[in-house]
Amino acid sequence: MKRAAFLDRDGVINRKPPEGQYVTRWEEMQFLPGVAKAISLLMGAGFCIIVVSNQRCVAKGLLTVRELELIHHRMCQELVLAGAVITEVYYCPHETQPPCGCRKPAPGMFLAAARTHEIDLTASWMIGDSDIDVEAGRNAGCKTIRIVKGDEVRNDGADLFAQSLLDAVRQLLALEP
Repeated sequence: MKRAAFLDRDGVINRKPPEGQYVTRWEEMQFLPGVAKAISLLMGAGFCIIVVSNQRCVAKGLLTVRELELIHHRMCQELVLAGAVITEVYYCPHETQPPCGCRKPAPGMFLAAARTHEIDLTASWMIGDSDIDVEAGRNAGCKTIRIVKGDEVRNDGADLFAQSLLDAVRQLLALEP
């Protein structure tokens, strides 16, 4: 069984759009500083890198599944050029209602990745920037790291808190090299 680092996309890998807006074109995808280095460090420590992302913009008709998958494909390609390999991207294209099993905080994307890639969820980490990400990681049985900005309140029960993905990875690797 492998261990994985599950990463949220918006706010962890790329700059998060303002509330109520979505990344709908490649030109809107802006990588955050240190992301490729962080992913490379995780790879070097033997982690599978799995992106798990709610992408409600598909249900809203702002882009098609194909357009979303092209953005993800290009994201992965750009990261590979920087020495960072994402094992797979999972996304939930559904609206918030009715509830589905894949939309975070449900653990569906984690469970699917665990089956496909033989991942031990209890040996894995979820790194996200929201309460929902932390809750999803806990629901899947993972340890969690919450990325916080500035003076955000840290009350969501995450195992660790960090200022960036690179900071999160350094803390994680200090605990589990």
